[in-house]
Amino acid sequence: MSYPEESKRLNKAISDSGYCSRRKADELIQSGSVTLNDKPVNLGDRVMPGDVIKIHGKPIGAPKSDVYIMLNKPVGITCTTDQRVKGNVVDFINYSERIFHVGRLDKPSEGLLLMTNDGDIVNKILRAGNLHEKEYIVRVDRPINQDFVQRMSRGIPILDTVTKPCQVERLSRFVFRIILVQGLNRQIRRMCEYLNYEVVSLKRVRIMNLTLGNLPLGQWRLLTSEEIQGLQSSLSDSDNTPYSASDLDQDFN
Repeated sequence: MSYPEESKRLNKAISDSGYCSRRKADELIQSGSVTLNDKPVNLGDRVMPGDVIKIHGKPIGAPKSDVYIMLNKPVGITCTTDQRVKGNVVDFINYSERIFHVGRLDKPSEGLLLMTNDGDIVNKILRAGNLHEKEYIVRVDRPINQDFVQRMSRGIPILDTVTKPCQVERLSRFVFRIILVQGLNRQIRRMCEYLNYEVVSLKRVRIMNLTLGNLPLGQWRLLTSEEIQGLQSSLSDSDNTPYSASDLDQDFN
C-alpha cells in the first residue's frame, strides 16, 4: 500500500513531538490512550500535517519535521553527540534542533557525513547486511600497484574476519578509489596496513545516492527534496530492525 509522501506513522509522529519514545507511543496506542482527530487509533496508523493527536484527551505538540544534513567534515572533528568532547560534530554544526550522525568518520578522516533527527533511516543505513554503498578517495604513502588493487578488491583479513569484496580503482600513483558496502572499525586503514601501506588522507565522497559534490570543507547544507526522495527510495526495502555489534556498519574509517 502506498501512502502520501507527507504522511508519517503515528508512533513516529508522537516520538517526533518529544512526548515519549516510539516504543512508549506503541504502548499508549495499544492501551487506547491515543486519539487522532478525536477518533480511536490502531498501531500502524498514519498522520498527515494538520492532524490532531491527543493522549489522555490532551493534544500534544506538533511533530517536528525530519531534518537531513550533509556535512563535509574536516579532519579534527569527532563524530560524537557527547558535547563534553571538545570538537564534537554537534557543536561544530550548531544546528537549532537535536540531530545525530549516521555512522562515523574517524577524527583523521574527512568528507561526507549525514546528520539527521530521523531515527528510521539509521538502522537501514548502518546495517551492513543492507549493502548500501559508501565511496572513498584514499591517498597512501607509496605507489599503488595492480597487486594492491586486486588484493584489496578480493578482501583482506582484519578484525577476525575477511572484508567483503569491494570495488577498488587506482586513480594515480598514490591515490585510489574504494567503494564499500560495509564499514568495520577503521576498515580502510587496517586493509592498507595489512598490505604494508599507510593511509595519508581519507575522504568519503558518497553515501548511496548522496554525493559531496562541491560542498566546501567544513560546510554543511540541508539535503534537497530530490536527494531525500532518492535516499528514502533506496532504503524502502532495507531492514530497519535495531542493529547489533555483529552486524553494525560502523563507517569508522
